[in-house]
Amino acid sequence: MRHLAILGCTGSIGQSTLRIVESYPDRFTVASLAAGRNVDIVFEQCRRWRPQVASLADESLAEDLRQRLRAAGITGIEVVYGSAGTIHAATLPKVDFVVSAIVGVAGLEATYAAIQAGKTVGVANKECMVAAGEILMEEARRRKVMLLPIDSEHNAIHQCMRGGTQKEVRAIWLTASGGPFRTMPLEQFASITTEQALRHPTWVMGQRITIDSATMLNKGLEIIEACRLFDLPPSAVHVTVHPQSTIHSLVEFIDGSILAQLSVTDMRLPILYALTYPERIPSDLTFDMRSLAELDFSPPDLARFPCLRLAYEAAELGGEHCIALNASDEIAVEAFLAKRISFLAIPRTIELVLQQTPHRHPATIAEVLDADARARVTARELLAKDQRA
Repeated sequence: MRHLAILGCTGSIGQSTLRIVESYPDRFTVASLAAGRNVDIVFEQCRRWRPQVASLADESLAEDLRQRLRAAGITGIEVVYGSAGTIHAATLPKVDFVVSAIVGVAGLEATYAAIQAGKTVGVANKECMVAAGEILMEEARRRKVMLLPIDSEHNAIHQCMRGGTQKEVRAIWLTASGGPFRTMPLEQFASITTEQALRHPTWVMGQRITIDSATMLNKGLEIIEACRLFDLPPSAVHVTVHPQSTIHSLVEFIDGSILAQLSVTDMRLPILYALTYPERIPSDLTFDMRSLAELDFSPPDLARFPCLRLAYEAAELGGEHCIALNASDEIAVEAFLAKRISFLAIPRTIELVLQQTPHRHPATIAEVLDADARARVTARELLAKDQRA
């Protein structure tokens, strides 16, 4: 029986994880839950799963949950809040697997604490690996802790790499759907609306990741994450546009062999893989090979998707440039979702922030968070100037 801490329990990954727990009650149980501000969903999850600990964003939300639990006659759940509460949820002695799925760098401290506590971590939060992957991977090696990717592309790479050794890998190929603007004429990009950008052709995801998919910044973050997870230089991490999203990624070996991982586009599969690794267990997530009519691949257009170029540049420099890439994108996407800036202002803002970013490599999580905060301030200042112009 694996005792799970689910960080980001109200998001799509968190809820998919709970569906897996429901399907395999003899294998998994919920030890702790951590969320942001959605008290309604957390309350229902507490009612269903009776975790030992539930954490929310702040004290008032935590008190709201306590009152609801008391009114429902539910006892035995410790309700905590804030960063300290999330760390507590991630490091409970009974927890042996942490699902790190809090969006952004908000879950970074808890993920690091889980590694320090010797927990196996399923990484569904690419921002943590982008901002602090060098630190997280070093600590994981020191503690002999496994970091298992849940993101579909990196999970696919992990599966393919079981077909050879690290030194036998020539390159890895991350597949990208190309998003909703793969074939849109470039002259129309200036008029792209928020509603258009939120209509992803393949996956159902949160708002930020959907916009990041439309700009292909999401794939850029995955390049950096892949470099960290699989100890590869950026030059060995390639991107190919594959609109069917059937092949989730590929690994090319030095003898010319290429292994690809195919499956349904359902996040429960990579979550289940991580939760049960190194074992594979039966599931109902089957893929009908008879429906495989065609597989298309093409190189990404860097003129159409400048965020991908910026990500490769940040990956080469490492350190604060990777932090600034993620932080400035989050601020720019937030402004685009609020309809304060245009779609094209997203890569423009990121590039300007990167130009002002010092070439430093933070050595601690506190230094990472400081660099993240500075990049956000710079991005906001640039956006304010842009709007005044």
